[in-house]
Amino acid sequence: MTGSSAGRRLWRYRLPFMLGSQRGLVLLDSHMSGLHSTLSLDGIDIAHDFTPAMGAESTRNHHLAATLTDDRTIDVEAGYINWLATGIAVRVDGVLVHESHPGRTIALPDRAAKMMRQTTASGAPAHDFDKLKANRVPIAVDIALSLLFFIVAKLTDLQTAALVGAGAGIALLIAQRFVTVDLIGGMALFGIVMLLVSAGFAIVVQDDELIKHRSTIVGLIGATCFLVDGLGGGKRLGRGMSRYIAYADIDERRLALGMGAVGATLALANVAMVRLLSTDAWLFYTTFGDVPLSMGLVLFAIKWARQPGPGAPLAA
Repeated sequence: MTGSSAGRRLWRYRLPFMLGSQRGLVLLDSHMSGLHSTLSLDGIDIAHDFTPAMGAESTRNHHLAATLTDDRTIDVEAGYINWLATGIAVRVDGVLVHESHPGRTIALPDRAAKMMRQTTASGAPAHDFDKLKANRVPIAVDIALSLLFFIVAKLTDLQTAALVGAGAGIALLIAQRFVTVDLIGGMALFGIVMLLVSAGFAIVVQDDELIKHRSTIVGLIGATCFLVDGLGGGKRLGRGMSRYIAYADIDERRLALGMGAVGATLALANVAMVRLLSTDAWLFYTTFGDVPLSMGLVLFAIKWARQPGPGAPLAA
């Protein structure tokens, strides 16, 4: 199994086998659009198959069938055997002649299959990975800004990190005026505003212990903004946040309210960590350690935001 960045491929699986003296190979290419498969014998492609990334058709196994030169029929069943690995079963005239993983069933885990088959009330796939593909640059910008703060804080101090982060945010805003690629997206812009607020706090406050409460203060400001936006229908922050979520059935109002509650909870958690941890331990927590907590809360908020209105249940 080897990764690839060629084109839009996410991952490539190579599953070789022998058919008498012939070398067979099944290539499974995972793309944002779905799973592509190719069967070749001695380097010649003889069969293809495709399943979309989401929807009822997405969970079926691939069947790569062709007629051999001696008029026998080859049929290769291919697909996932768990969340990450794939396998094949090769049959000639209905007789099994090769298994890449003997005894293993070629099928997605039930939980993964159920998730991929989910649809909205209109029958469309519930997941929309095109949203993530369209926002991959601003998502990367968000991550880069977070890492920049951590690295500068470790090498210098918290005040300098806050100022450098704000400077980087301003530079991005200026750069956006000269490039066509979306650098700051719907939420990266909000993140830059929060960096500016953080920098202002760092300038006014020159004490490291108080600087630690930057996350609390900025978090509460952000939470308030989300809650106000949610009360107004989620048309700004709720809509911007939904661009980062690969679901087609997000209620923007609920999402904004849920993210406001998440922000408030994380701000209060930061208060506890400041009191309990050393500066180095707190810095690690605020950059990496709160990830499990924030992910859990965000997933809960997204689940709540996907709750449909009356008469529009999610289909499994």
